[in-house]
Amino acid sequence: MQKLLLAVDRLSTWIGQAFAWLIVALTLLITYEVFSRYVLNDPHDWNLNVQIMLYGTLFMMAGAYTLSKNGHVRGDVLYGFFRPRTQASIDLLLYIVFYLPGIVALTYAGWTYANEALAIREKTFSATPLPLYPFKFVIPFAGAMLLLQGIVEIVRCVTCLRDGDWPSREQDVEEVDVDKLKEMVHVKDEDIAALDKYVTHEAGSKP
Repeated sequence: MQKLLLAVDRLSTWIGQAFAWLIVALTLLITYEVFSRYVLNDPHDWNLNVQIMLYGTLFMMAGAYTLSKNGHVRGDVLYGFFRPRTQASIDLLLYIVFYLPGIVALTYAGWTYANEALAIREKTFSATPLPLYPFKFVIPFAGAMLLLQGIVEIVRCVTCLRDGDWPSREQDVEEVDVDKLKEMVHVKDEDIAALDKYVTHEAGSKP
């Protein structure tokens, strides 16, 4: 199972790194447009549309990559103090209640949206129209990758609840050094255990 989880991590990483090269294309396009507009006095309306599509693609395809690295924003100041099982309980609840329904809706709606654009061969509204429908297929593709990576994270939560520790991941990164933070705020392990017990008790007492 761990090999399968890491294989999905590697797939998300490979796709994210591949699409990261769009940053180079964006840089070249912006440089070219600035030079053409202000030096040659020859602006291009299509250039801005291409920039928007490339940036949108870059943004969408970074989601699964960031999730595979556990890099999305969270309240690490509190979350990082909890024991792994408590963290996994919180994550599992959020994945099931919020993440999965949202990503499934995004993927389904994106697929419908992209096929409608393909049916009419949708183009940009500009003096130099560009095909827009290929870009819209990025939405369901990104959604499918987020769904796959999300399932992997759910399996990690279940594994952590069973074993009491988080399974390893590709190039794991911890944004907050919890040990140093404990020293800075003078928090003892006993205090953390008490807070952890209180959170677990409150979560279990709610209907």
